[in-house]
Amino acid sequence: MEKIRVAIIGYGNVGKHVYESIITSPDMILAGIVLRNKQTANEKGVPLGLTIVEHVSELDNVDVAFLCTPSRSVVSVAEELLALGINTVDSYDIHSNIVETKQKLDKVAKENNSVSIIAAGWDPGIDSVIRCLLEASAPKGITYTNFGPGMSMGHTVAVKAIKGVKKALSVTIPIGTGLHRRMVYVELVENTNADYVSNAIKKDAYFVNDETHVIFVDDVDSLKDMGHGVNMVRKGVSGVTNNQQFEFNMRINNPALTAQIMVSCGRATKRQLAGCYTMIEIPMIDLLPEGREEIIKRLV
Repeated sequence: MEKIRVAIIGYGNVGKHVYESIITSPDMILAGIVLRNKQTANEKGVPLGLTIVEHVSELDNVDVAFLCTPSRSVVSVAEELLALGINTVDSYDIHSNIVETKQKLDKVAKENNSVSIIAAGWDPGIDSVIRCLLEASAPKGITYTNFGPGMSMGHTVAVKAIKGVKKALSVTIPIGTGLHRRMVYVELVENTNADYVSNAIKKDAYFVNDETHVIFVDDVDSLKDMGHGVNMVRKGVSGVTNNQQFEFNMRINNPALTAQIMVSCGRATKRQLAGCYTMIEIPMIDLLPEGREEIIKRLV
C-alpha cells in the first residue's frame, strides 16, 4: 500500500489526536509537525524523535496537511498550502461562513491542482452527513440537532482569543429543538475588566445567537472535560407517508473524533479532482483505506 505523506500544522488538542490517528493508519506516514516556534515542542507534548519545523516548505514531498489551527486562521493557512500544491484538511466550524470559505479555497485549489476538504469534524462533518441522510429519507420534515452537554472547542478557542482572558472553557447545554445555552467559564488575566470580557464574548459571532452565561472562576483547568455529544431527531414524510421518525445519538471525546475524521478525509483528498469540498460532497467509501471491492463486500 502506497503511503500518503502528511504534515500536522499546529499541535494543540486536535493536533495531538491527529498524530495518534496517523500512526494507526496503515496508509499514512508523518513527514513532520509544523509549529510557529519549534522551541515550544516540549511544552506542547510533541513526542521525541519527530521532525519539527516552522514552515511546511522545510518538509519533503508533503501530500496532505492537517490544519489543527483555530477556524479564523484556516483560510489564510489553507490558501498558502494549496498554492504550493499541498492538499489540506481542516475542521473549520463557523457554520455561517462555510459556503464563503469553500468558494475562496475552491478557486485556489483548482488553480494549483490541489484538494481541500473543509469543515471535516463531527459538526460540521459527521453530523452534516447524517443530516443529509435523514433528509434524503424523509424529504419533508424538520431535523433538530441538539449538542452536548460538553466542551465546544471552537467556542472555547474564540473566548481564549479575547484580550484579558487567561484561560477559558465553553460548555454547550442543549435546551431542545436545536436551541442551546452556552456556559462560558473564564479565568482572567490580573487587572482585566470583567465587564469588557463578558460583553466581548456575548457579541462574538460564535455566541451572538445563543443564550450565553459568562462565569468568572479561579481555575478553569479543574472544570475541563473533553467529552461531548449530539442527539439528532427528524420527523418527516417519506413520499406521502407521514410520521417517519429517526433519531441519532453520539457520545464522544471531541478532539479525538474530530482528529480521526480529519485523517480519514486526508485519505479522501487523494481520490478527488482539484477543488474544495465539504464532507457531504465526498463519497463515503473514499474515507476508508482498503480497496473498493473489499469495502463493498464488508459494508453493503
